[in-house]
Amino acid sequence: MQSEPLTDDFEENCARFLPEAVEQGCVWALQGEEGFALCESEKRAQTEVMPFWSQQEFAQAHCVGDWADYLAVAIDLEEFMDDWLTGMHEDVLLVGLNWNDDLEGVELEPIDLLEQLEQELQ
Repeated sequence: MQSEPLTDDFEENCARFLPEAVEQGCVWALQGEEGFALCESEKRAQTEVMPFWSQQEFAQAHCVGDWADYLAVAIDLEEFMDDWLTGMHEDVLLVGLNWNDDLEGVELEPIDLLEQLEQELQ
């Protein structure tokens, strides 16, 4: 099933993340030999963002250029919520949600995303 592509409307892309991730029971990240893909934050100096996507093809589309050797990997939603988001909070990382082809989009605090996911699951 091919889903609607992401757009330049960051809020809309972000709004799609929660229901799509919950429906699939996982989120998608890019993993390479050095670990998971990270970017510099546009919003906060000296802070890195780890991007996640709600669909495999969205993540896969970024396996080019600097990330050509990366693979889109699924992370179980429960594990993402229980381990990843709290760990990222402790590591002072931000979460990037459903970034578009230009690697642009919403950056969130991991704890804020955790709260939103918990609400979505109720």
